[in-house]
Amino acid sequence: MPGSRDDTLFGRIADGLAQAIRSGALTSGERLPSVRELARRHGVSLSTAVQALRTLEDARLVQARPRSGYFVAPRPRALPRPAESSPPRESLLVERSTLAQFVLAKEADPAVTSFGLAYPGADLFDHTLLRKAVMRAAQRQGASLLHGAPGIGVEPLRRAIARHLLRLGSTVAPEGIVITHGTLEAVTLALRAVTQPGDVVAVESPSYAGLLHILEQLGLRALEIPTCPSEGLSLSALELALRTQPVKALLCVPTLSNPTGACMAQTRRQRLVRLLSTHGVPLVEDVVWNDLTETDAQRRTVHSHDAGGGTLLCGSFTKTLAPGLRLGFVATGRWHARIQGMKLATSGGQTAVMEYALADLLAQRGLEAHYRRLRQRIGARMDETRELIARHFPAGTRVTDPAGGYLLWLELPGQVDTLALLRHSLAEGICFAPGAMFSASDRFDHCLRLAVGANWDTRRRAALARIGALATRMGSG
Repeated sequence: MPGSRDDTLFGRIADGLAQAIRSGALTSGERLPSVRELARRHGVSLSTAVQALRTLEDARLVQARPRSGYFVAPRPRALPRPAESSPPRESLLVERSTLAQFVLAKEADPAVTSFGLAYPGADLFDHTLLRKAVMRAAQRQGASLLHGAPGIGVEPLRRAIARHLLRLGSTVAPEGIVITHGTLEAVTLALRAVTQPGDVVAVESPSYAGLLHILEQLGLRALEIPTCPSEGLSLSALELALRTQPVKALLCVPTLSNPTGACMAQTRRQRLVRLLSTHGVPLVEDVVWNDLTETDAQRRTVHSHDAGGGTLLCGSFTKTLAPGLRLGFVATGRWHARIQGMKLATSGGQTAVMEYALADLLAQRGLEAHYRRLRQRIGARMDETRELIARHFPAGTRVTDPAGGYLLWLELPGQVDTLALLRHSLAEGICFAPGAMFSASDRFDHCLRLAVGANWDTRRRAALARIGALATRMGSG
């Protein structure tokens, strides 16, 4: 992760051009400014301008033509997006968590090519950097292995996370942070702090299966709120729910919501804060995906707009920095004493050496450059995936177009049953996450989620094409 000034400059230039290309402001085949013109516009050296263009070339967003310059590369075919979800008629008694556990088990089978688990592949990270951080932590803090770790986490990591949250617009004191065993424990502690068994919790629909499983385990009732795949939670539907239902909390992923990848606009986040404040309902905000979005505005949290302190922030770095360091955090707000007590009484502390290693990583120079490279590589992968879907899936398939991340939500035509499609795919050693995992109702049984963060190779491309072929056959039958 180099941290030089030039690295920052070419990254910013590349980011701006990438956003213009993905938004359609620069179209396929359009010629980009020359190297000299780009350098003049941004006040940088020729080498910095060249590096920016080569970065875009590596991301498959531009093409270099001999003696002609750089041109916008062909873009994936435009695909229709899924419609906004509607409220469920009734909730099914099927335990969808069982299905999620089944898909998770298939992910561990080396004979299965899986698109089911929402984790990035090892090829997206700098192994040397991670290894050195762990080694430094073991050398400097090895004595911590001989005694128990504090339940709320070591102070250097809490301080590093507080600095990280400033990037997302949130100001949190280090002493207001509790370190957890990943995001799911953070969400569990936050929900336990603001609810009691039997309470109603509003959630996005569709919603991440892991969050639904937490509600099930805590004895909470999920009230599914319709969601737009591009704009996120329907605030009008939420307002109606708050006026007519005994909602005790909202559990939400406003940035790159799992599974749809929706990003809520900042004006809508401000409205959400006002709405929840009026009804005295706390928000549990999951920010695990925020660093994968393309702009600072999309990364800004709902928490940053909440002067009343009704928001609990939950997150980790498993999607963006160190998937193997199972460490998360919750910014506890006015519930700090309660959450700290529950943490100490249940899982206790983590391994302090790993906490010091994560603190080391978060303090590295060039972290922003790492995030840019990660977004560029994933963006190229997502573009290719959408092209494969357009080529191999049934006509009429609807696909989300998220502003980052590596999850795609597909709505298949002809009400193709994706549970049946999963059975056919598994027979050929291919797995994905069917829509039934993401709701307590049957409204998404014709949908599926594809996670394309894992190592990207010819085998995975062929497997994706095969899912499309099987879906086409089922739809025509």
